[in-house]
Amino acid sequence: MQKYDVAVIGGGLIGCASAYYLSKSGASVALIEAGQINQGASGQNAGSLHFQLEQRFFNSKEHGAGILAEQIVLAQIAIEQWRGLEEELNCDLELLLDGGFMVAETADDIKRLEEKSKIENSQGLNVHLLGHEEIHKLAPYLGPSVEAALFCPDEGHCNPRLLTPAFAKRAQALDTDILTNTKVKGIHFQQGKWQIEFTSNQSRDKKKLVTTNAILNTAGAWAGEIGMMVDFNLPLQPLGLIMNVTEKVPPFVNHLIQHAGRRLSMKQVDDGNLLIGGGWPAKLQQKDGLWLSDKPALVSTDAIRNNLRVATDIAPFIKDLNLIRSWSGIIAIAPDQLPVLGEIPHAPGFYVATGGNGFTYGPTYAHLISELILNGSTSFPLEPYAPNRFS
Repeated sequence: MQKYDVAVIGGGLIGCASAYYLSKSGASVALIEAGQINQGASGQNAGSLHFQLEQRFFNSKEHGAGILAEQIVLAQIAIEQWRGLEEELNCDLELLLDGGFMVAETADDIKRLEEKSKIENSQGLNVHLLGHEEIHKLAPYLGPSVEAALFCPDEGHCNPRLLTPAFAKRAQALDTDILTNTKVKGIHFQQGKWQIEFTSNQSRDKKKLVTTNAILNTAGAWAGEIGMMVDFNLPLQPLGLIMNVTEKVPPFVNHLIQHAGRRLSMKQVDDGNLLIGGGWPAKLQQKDGLWLSDKPALVSTDAIRNNLRVATDIAPFIKDLNLIRSWSGIIAIAPDQLPVLGEIPHAPGFYVATGGNGFTYGPTYAHLISELILNGSTSFPLEPYAPNRFS
């Protein structure tokens, strides 16, 4: 039986980054992944780094000024962390932080950006509201329907195929044991320790055990299944999303583009392809009304058309490009769209870190939850994101 200080369940970005930060602080760590590292949403998203309040979040009536302020402070922490990430991980992540626009086409959109910019600037986030002439001078590829934009010079994008493996490699160099193709079958608390029962196709043994002082659940859309093993219902909803990629073209889109009132996220990557998304849904496969968690989300041609229609409205040159691939990923969202970060109240030593724009904030969530596990406190308050808010 192998013994560890912490066992991390889930080999996505938050899981691999947490394993790195925990190991860096001297903890012995096992990382348990049902498939392969970065196989889920962490490797299937478009790599956008949205530090402005996204329109889906800002428009929510559930969030008061206090929560919005917390999010803006968290964004500034994440920005600082991202700027040093390539040096810390000692590798090229195709990280570009040259700024991002949230564009507006209507008077309502512009009013929304005006309100948002006041909140963000008051909390110290660097954003600038630009008029029609200013935005088209900086981004001539945008169409005439774009009347204004909120510019954040710290936004950008990163290659999701590189980031999580880089954290995993650094964690492994610090003696993290990474167990892939390893399925958790049960979790028990006995004699002051957690025991994780699992099966692995890497071993001829039918079942094996890991004993650990603490467990961190970073299983993303599957975090609810892991939570039920300790009798805690995480009200996470799996959500399938679609991404699209065009053929390669010479570099000319230098910014991340999102929209104040429509679903759009767009950027040009190092290879020259344009990645287009923005929250358009993919269909989850179900049986008898239940999500089949071992099946991929199905790509919807209607969603692709609608996504590309928004993109071509904003940047008309896209009409002349060939779409070469569309794919889906599955994320987990809480009812309030905030992350779930903290310790399960009735299960001391069992922690959760998932949800809430997990690519942009994944490294930050991982650093903070690692602080909580090791020190019992964090450098940024996690109370608004605690699992017990659902109890």
